[in-house]
Amino acid sequence: MSDTKDTGDTGKKPLTLKKPGKLELKKTVDAGTVKQSFSHGRSKMVAVEVKKKRTYAQDANGKMAQVRNGEAAPAQADAAKAPPAHDDNLTESERQARAKALEDAKVRAVEEEKRKAEEAQRAAEEAERRKAEEAEAAKRAAQEAERQKAQEAEAAQPVEPEPTPVPVPKPQPAPAPPAAEDTKKPAKKAKKGKGGGGDNKSQPSRGRGEKRRQGKLTISSALAGDDGERQRSLASVKRKREKEKLQQQQARAEGKKIVRDVVVPETITVQELANRMAERGVDVIRELMKMGVMATINQVIDADTAELVVEEFGHNLQRVSEADVETGLSGGDDDEGDLAKRPPVVTVMGHVDHGKTSLLDALRTTDVAGGEAGGITQHIGAYQVTMESGDKISFVDTPGHAAFTDMRARGAKVTDIVILVVAADDSVMPQTVEAIHHAKAAEVPIIVAVNKCDKPEADPNKVRTELLQHEIVVEEMGGDVLAVDVSAKARTGLEKLEEAILLQAEILDLKANPDRPAEGVIVEAKMEQGRGSVATALVQRGTLRKGDIFVAGSEWGRVRALIDDRGQQIEEAGPGMPVEILGLNGTPDAGDEVVVVDGEGRAREVTEYRQRKKREALAAAASRGSLEQMFEKIKEGEAATLPVVIKADVHGSLEAIIAALDKMGTEEVKAQVLHGAVGGINESDVILARASGGFIIGFNVRANAQARDLAKRDGIDIRYYSIIYDVTDDMRQALSGMLAPTLKEDFLGYAEVREVFSVSKVGKVAGCMVTDGMVKRGAKVRLLRDDVVIHEGELSQLKRFKDDVKEVKEGTECGMSFANYDDIKEGDIIECFDVIEVARQLEE
Repeated sequence: MSDTKDTGDTGKKPLTLKKPGKLELKKTVDAGTVKQSFSHGRSKMVAVEVKKKRTYAQDANGKMAQVRNGEAAPAQADAAKAPPAHDDNLTESERQARAKALEDAKVRAVEEEKRKAEEAQRAAEEAERRKAEEAEAAKRAAQEAERQKAQEAEAAQPVEPEPTPVPVPKPQPAPAPPAAEDTKKPAKKAKKGKGGGGDNKSQPSRGRGEKRRQGKLTISSALAGDDGERQRSLASVKRKREKEKLQQQQARAEGKKIVRDVVVPETITVQELANRMAERGVDVIRELMKMGVMATINQVIDADTAELVVEEFGHNLQRVSEADVETGLSGGDDDEGDLAKRPPVVTVMGHVDHGKTSLLDALRTTDVAGGEAGGITQHIGAYQVTMESGDKISFVDTPGHAAFTDMRARGAKVTDIVILVVAADDSVMPQTVEAIHHAKAAEVPIIVAVNKCDKPEADPNKVRTELLQHEIVVEEMGGDVLAVDVSAKARTGLEKLEEAILLQAEILDLKANPDRPAEGVIVEAKMEQGRGSVATALVQRGTLRKGDIFVAGSEWGRVRALIDDRGQQIEEAGPGMPVEILGLNGTPDAGDEVVVVDGEGRAREVTEYRQRKKREALAAAASRGSLEQMFEKIKEGEAATLPVVIKADVHGSLEAIIAALDKMGTEEVKAQVLHGAVGGINESDVILARASGGFIIGFNVRANAQARDLAKRDGIDIRYYSIIYDVTDDMRQALSGMLAPTLKEDFLGYAEVREVFSVSKVGKVAGCMVTDGMVKRGAKVRLLRDDVVIHEGELSQLKRFKDDVKEVKEGTECGMSFANYDDIKEGDIIECFDVIEVARQLEE
């Protein structure tokens, strides 16, 4: 194919650009400017853009043409100019439509002309009104200026009997300024005048009730026509504050007291208190000295002292407490209609080896006691048992050893019913009595389970009789305490025990609201490898769900997993159900309350406050201990301490070991627990023990490889235990070895001085007769004169004739000399004795 060009033969011209050769489009936006006024006479020109709309219509030739404002479409215009003609090609409906379009075009044109005329008239009226206002403002400004000049001239003239008044010339009407900027200057001066120049009431009213625009003019407001109210400027706010400050200074200068509301926390420094009262620090210190409190500017005072100071200065006090952060943490009481029946919480208590865990094992048909070292329960276990009838019972198993007193008390605090297990062959023992006291203090009902009834030497009636001494009267003897004979080994009597528990639960009418945030108690907490901090909690009311954020004592967390007593994961735990909780940030203490909160912020706020209070309590206890140690060192010398680091598997066992070591301590020796925590032994524990010269106790935990190597290299002793008896016995032996031995005198004999000799280079030598026992060289001696001890020392020389001898027996003469003592007379009695050291033992 070849390229072709259009020539004149076709009647078309090639497409070219106009001179100077630029291709451009016409703007569809017309720009304008509007003047914007600010305070202090400032102004600014703002560009306002107005968009125009193009309208197109079809002309007579059938082509599209633009319709101008006030004009009809080309086709309509041609039709309007041309005489009406009858087109045979148009139908009747088409002709009517064309006639209607022509009429509408004429109406629109008339309305447009009318609108333009009204706008022009309004613009002219507005210009006249503004000119009148500006002229009036200029006139008032001139009058004010003349009046001020007259006052100044009148003040400058000397006082005469009849002063002549100064004529006030008539002000010339000021010509209207060409720009709006110049009109604001005389109005501004008039506002600053002392007379009526600033009186806004004398200004004429706006025409047609319209208000003048105020504030910034934005493009959106200009297009929308909104007249927004003017907001207060920053300069105005600043002037108001300066005015208030000036008024306070004037009131202070005049002696007026400014009363303030002073917020006082539990503790506050003197400087902070002075700042809150807006008083000088020296004045506050002076008031404290009047009260007998000697305090510096940085010293901390309590809220009661601060209250007296605030009242003395005449201010209003507002007491606040840091504990307010815990206000509303636990919800209020539940409505009676929201309560539902919940399983009873039963605590099994009793003496050691009386069969508590075995009885619980018989009820839940799982072997728990087999996993316990030595056959005794080391920490609390919480379990839920479902009976054949479908009823559920939650059990809390407490240890029976004497070291776990606090854990037994904690178990009694969270329980509804206490099962007191008493062995039929041992009867009532000391820890049985202790369990009775815990149950009575908690005000919970008791069910007596007489265990080991299958033994030949069992005597259940003896148990019931001995319980009378402790105010436990069973039903067989006319009381209200249920007693059941059971045998955990033979699995007999368990049905009767279950019936007794359910009967007691029906009497108590146990109910809780499951439809609320959960609340409960930490039964036990521990640190596990790979799982972190794990807490066994007992839900008391509400429902605990996965994902809930909760606070447990001084720790918080989000529930990552809920595990029941059978090791299965569950989605939620209702009232009375014991569960293991994963997701804690730290290991809480056993017995801490568990409360579900709204969010992480609330949880952090509560736990930070509780951790701070815990640190303050520990610091106060440490400071008291150091002060007591200082007094002990002054009076009795330095007390020997045995540093020890304790790591345990669960928090309850750790508490029990620390409490047992505290009870062992005496005024002479004591165990110093450098660090106690839950979890395995690591390198930091070994470093701490090495720095303090102590050793490490691991209770059901082991050291990692790095800690073992470090301990072997540094010679740090790590002792592992699984039974608390062994821990207490070894610690008692270690502390006993640190005790100073007891000094005991062993009497040897008496000797009577018959004659005293003076020997050169030796001194006086006593010639004696041994009258009782024997005398040994190097032994301790006392010199008695008229049965009064006048000297106590050592026997330096012992001779028989001229020979040195080791000992002289009764009825034999000898010569004696004392070390560094010569006052010996005839007739004195010498008492000879030995001092023996006897090792001491700590009392159990």
